[in-house]
Amino acid sequence: MPEFRKDPITGRWVIIATDRARRPSDFSREKVVIRGSRYCPFCPGHEEKTPPEILAYRQSGGANQPGWTLRVVPNKFPALRIEGDFDRQGEGVYDRMNGIGAHEVIIETPDHHATLADLPEKRVEDVFWAFRDRIVDLKKDRRMQYLLIFKNHGESAGASLEHTHSQLIALPVIPRRVQEELEGARRYFEFKDRCIFCDIVRQDAETATRVVLETRSFLVTCPFASRFPFELWILPRRHHSHFEDTDPPTMANLAWVMRVVLRKLDRVLEKPAYNFIIHTSPVQEPPKEHYHWHIELTPRLTRIAGFEWGTGFYINPTPPEEAARFLREAGLG
Repeated sequence: MPEFRKDPITGRWVIIATDRARRPSDFSREKVVIRGSRYCPFCPGHEEKTPPEILAYRQSGGANQPGWTLRVVPNKFPALRIEGDFDRQGEGVYDRMNGIGAHEVIIETPDHHATLADLPEKRVEDVFWAFRDRIVDLKKDRRMQYLLIFKNHGESAGASLEHTHSQLIALPVIPRRVQEELEGARRYFEFKDRCIFCDIVRQDAETATRVVLETRSFLVTCPFASRFPFELWILPRRHHSHFEDTDPPTMANLAWVMRVVLRKLDRVLEKPAYNFIIHTSPVQEPPKEHYHWHIELTPRLTRIAGFEWGTGFYINPTPPEEAARFLREAGLG
């Protein structure tokens, strides 16, 4: 029997279509294959093909030269630009302002053929430290209200270049979906005087049916109201509302967790395209008792169609309990 499940944070409904439950092998998908290109702007020796670097971790060489292990550059075709003023205007019921913000690319490795799952643990940790370093720098600009960090891996997940990279977009407004999550967490805290994410960590760890992986610092779970098959949440055990406040031991453990999770997905789903997003508090706001930063990771196995667009509901053909079981049994990669 199919069932409706309600997300306890946002109130969003999903349909778990148990009558058409699908195993990993049932999904039609494109395997992400890194083919290589001599013209890749992210490869060493091609530094002049990108804007000048903002940040680099390197073993040798000078700025904008080979010898780096990780590099952050402005997006060559940015969605938003940091220079200028808002110039807010109203036209009757319509509002507009200039596209002020920032758009950066985190080039995760000089190796064109490596994926994030392939990198040594320390290099994965460096990626997360680069995220943190850029947040700390950009939040000094008081115009920036929200910093979105995300990764598109594979063409069907939105990646336009195959060389592994992540992106950061700094926004002068707080996105609607972020506001909904913040408000849902605040309502729960006002009612129960507890963080809902902390409660999810405790309850999912106790029941264990949706847990994929546990460490001293993190719990990885397939959420109760998963929108997509094999959707994963990486939840810190300790309560912090801002990702940039993560301490070094936790960051090191996060690198291990992310590497293992990605290898599990590669093993079970045969190197799928995926997206991950870091959910964190708005950068100009103080620490929150009711909100808890986390990472949401979604393999691209299904497509959003008319029903989803028309209702805001999602249909998930793989119960999260089944998805978690497949991933648990995949080993540590």
